Amino acid sequence: MTEKEPEIAPKKLSAEDQARVDRYLHSGYNDVERKPFRPILLLVIIVGVLTLLSLLSLLIAQTKGVV
Repeated sequence: MTEKEPEIAPKKLSAEDQARVDRYLHSGYNDVERKPFRPILLLVIIVGVLTLLSLLSLLIAQTKGVV
């Protein structure tokens, strides 16, 4: 074995248990259709919330005479 190859860990499940796990994972029990992730929308929401909080803090500062 060379230094770059990782060690393969020994199997922790028996063949029967692994077969049960594989059957469960392929059964689609928790398979849910999801909308595609849209990072641009997330960025717009974050910038919008940040802008609102900044404007709110400026308004509070002006009413208290800080700015």
